[in-house]
Amino acid sequence: MCCCAIRTAAGGTTTPFHAAAQLLARAASHRRPGQYQLQAAILACHIEAQRWEDTDWAQIVVLYDMLLHVAPSPIIRLNRAIALRYLTGPDAALTELDTLAPALERHHLYHATRAELLRELGLPEQAQLANRRALELVTNPAQRKLLEQRIHQPGGAGF
Repeated sequence: MCCCAIRTAAGGTTTPFHAAAQLLARAASHRRPGQYQLQAAILACHIEAQRWEDTDWAQIVVLYDMLLHVAPSPIIRLNRAIALRYLTGPDAALTELDTLAPALERHHLYHATRAELLRELGLPEQAQLANRRALELVTNPAQRKLLEQRIHQPGGAGF
C-alpha cells in the first residue's frame, strides 16, 4: 500500500501507515478521543479498506458522531451525511444534508453534495440547479472544472 519505509526505534523498518496505526492505537488506549484522533481514525477506515466496497461506513458514521461531540461543525455534519449515503442510501443523507442549509447555504460543497444526492434519487433537474449554485460559489479552479463537467454531462458524474 505504501512505497516508502521508515526506521523504527528498534532498528527495523515499517511503513508510515503502520507506524501511524500504532500511534493511533496507543492514543486510543487512553480512552479520551480528541478531534485529531477521531479524524485519524476516519482516515484509517478509508485506508484499511482494500476496495471501495470494503469501506466500513458504519464505523465511519459512528466516528463522525463522536467527532461531532468533540468538535461540532456544519462541515463535519456534511461529511457525516456523505458517509451516511454509503451506509443507508441517498434519502437519509439528503434529509440530513437539508438540515444544514442555513449554515452552509454559501458553501459550494453543500450544493455539490446535494446535487449528487438528487441525481442519485432520479431528480436531474434539481441536481442541475444545485450544481449551478455550487458553481456560483466555488473559487477553486479544479473544483470549478469538475462542476462545469457535471453540468454539461447528461446524467452527471457520481461521487
